[in-house]
Amino acid sequence: MSWENNVRRVTPYVPGEQPKRKDIIKLNTNENPYPPAPAVQQVLREFSVDTLRKYPDPTVGALTKALSENYCVPEDQIFVGVGSDDVLAMSFMTFFHGDKPILFPDITYSFYDVWAEEFEIPYETKPLREDFTICRDDYMCENGGIVIPNPNAPTGIEARRDELEMIIASNPDSVVIIDEAYVDFGAETTLPLIEKYDNLLVVMTFSKSRSLAGSRIGFAMGSKKLIGYLQDVKYSFNSYTMDSVTSAIGCAALSDPKYFLETCEKIVETREWTKKELHALGFSFPDSRTNFIFAKHECWDAARLFEDLKEAGIYVRYFNKPRIDQYLRISIGTMEEMQQLVAFLQDYKQV
Repeated sequence: MSWENNVRRVTPYVPGEQPKRKDIIKLNTNENPYPPAPAVQQVLREFSVDTLRKYPDPTVGALTKALSENYCVPEDQIFVGVGSDDVLAMSFMTFFHGDKPILFPDITYSFYDVWAEEFEIPYETKPLREDFTICRDDYMCENGGIVIPNPNAPTGIEARRDELEMIIASNPDSVVIIDEAYVDFGAETTLPLIEKYDNLLVVMTFSKSRSLAGSRIGFAMGSKKLIGYLQDVKYSFNSYTMDSVTSAIGCAALSDPKYFLETCEKIVETREWTKKELHALGFSFPDSRTNFIFAKHECWDAARLFEDLKEAGIYVRYFNKPRIDQYLRISIGTMEEMQQLVAFLQDYKQV
């Protein structure tokens, strides 16, 4: 019998392209266009290499303490992982172990169905409305768990907190995960609700608003019981998930709230400018509360525009999927980068 008969086969998640070219405008993976906080650079300059011969702190204590102080959440209600993908994967393994299907939107972060299939979790996708908003009633049925990104990706749309609270309150027997990867760009967090609902887990990341996609820092906040179960799975899977350098970098990023707010404000300002320019060029899009715009042109074919932009050295994201195959997801870069994008589009003609 072939050894391949024992292999678990899954359809893998396809990440955004990371081109080797240097002379490009990279607007395809929602990275922050600005560098991390100055304190991060200082940590890297002063970090003791001798520290690396020892295992890192399995509790990620220093970073957990810094997060606790920043978000005013007790340390035993915080879980730290290697990027929010790690946190979410651990959460799927921990909380979605029943026979009923978990629920998430049909147009959303495409890792959710990959994890569900990889961990053999039954799932159902709930269709977004025509305007890409979530239908609250779709989540008022029997289920084994719920995952909702807010704001959603790739649409950029924010669901109101009162709508999400109704979903959480109506599902006391299920863990509800709110994935808030993009919440810092103008959306309202559900974090205050963790004290009211012990089945709510809020997941965040340093990758977007804190400019640390290259370091992989994610975290979740919820009830003490939820976090305890997550920690148990982590220690059964890999006790030393975060290295010493990354933990120190995370603490440094949190130490400069002024820089964090200024960077987020610049991105929001550039996003709103870009919305006006794209609208004037014939694009339509949902009202983004993220660091990207999900745009469709009234005349141009999205796949063709994607390739033409790429040839010009401007990388955006295209999803060849039902309902969204005429949309491009455009990350918000610096004002100069977005001006170059708009200039290209002003001269663009699609034959």
